[in-house]
Amino acid sequence: MSEYDRNFWEERWSQALREHGDRVARRPPNAHLTAELGDLRPGRALDAGCGHGSDTFWLAARGWQVTAVDFAATALAYARSTAEAMGPDVAERIAWVEADLATWAPQRDEYDLVVCLYVHVAGSVEEMVRRMASAVAPEGTLFLVGHRPVDPVTGAATAAAGQLQVSVEAALAALDRDRWELLVADDRPRPAAGTGVDAVIRARRRV
Repeated sequence: MSEYDRNFWEERWSQALREHGDRVARRPPNAHLTAELGDLRPGRALDAGCGHGSDTFWLAARGWQVTAVDFAATALAYARSTAEAMGPDVAERIAWVEADLATWAPQRDEYDLVVCLYVHVAGSVEEMVRRMASAVAPEGTLFLVGHRPVDPVTGAATAAAGQLQVSVEAALAALDRDRWELLVADDRPRPAAGTGVDAVIRARRRV
């Protein structure tokens, strides 16, 4: 059993919301997400590993119909309550799903955008990438971000130490170049932390 299993994240979210709920509420959407995807025309989106919902809210507010998936019931309840407080223009565009991304399979060819940010992978990263990619409709976008567990500049452990997250190398190995156009596949500084490196992958599915 992974150290970062459902119980771990449930306890972590419960503690964070209990002790720092105001700070969680102020968390902005992911900076890589907003920088890369603001130009997309809204359609159907999957936020796989939505956590407390800030990225889901950003997408819904821009007109996307979002399926938001996470296995932490506490985080989902918080996110649903927050969306309802934001009003029907946001809340009615979101479907919340409690499911474990280690085994959950989205419907194939269903979404114009699939987003998977900072998800700790319990098994094979390549398998998870292929499973998420299978949900992208023709001409749709796959957007992945993973935080490296060790800062390559300093050698110091990062916030993802001990976790297995998406890397550029794993994403490139998982995506068929005949089927996918790679628009971004870079290691970039992590804006929120001011240290460490994020793998950022943006790919468009060919027709």
